[in-house]
Amino acid sequence: MENIQRPKPNNYLILAIFSTVLCCIIPGIVSIVHAAKVNEAYALENYEAAEKASKNAKTWALVSIGIAVFFWIIYIAIFGFAIIGGLMSSGDF
Repeated sequence: MENIQRPKPNNYLILAIFSTVLCCIIPGIVSIVHAAKVNEAYALENYEAAEKASKNAKTWALVSIGIAVFFWIIYIAIFGFAIIGGLMSSGDF
């Protein structure tokens, strides 16, 4: 019986590093760990584990980016309203 080698799933390492550096650190680190597991599982010919790790790496990277976007929206809203309120109260608006 031949063992057919499947294509290597994407490890999303670049996305994981990007989300760690520019977004949230903890979910980004989890994403990097899962991205590293993709290569290891694929080298051991455990294709299901490699695909699962790939999916987890992408999920955690997107969670990290989503959390960062959420907090940036809150940050801009709070300080935006504060600046507009300050301008309106000083009469310069």
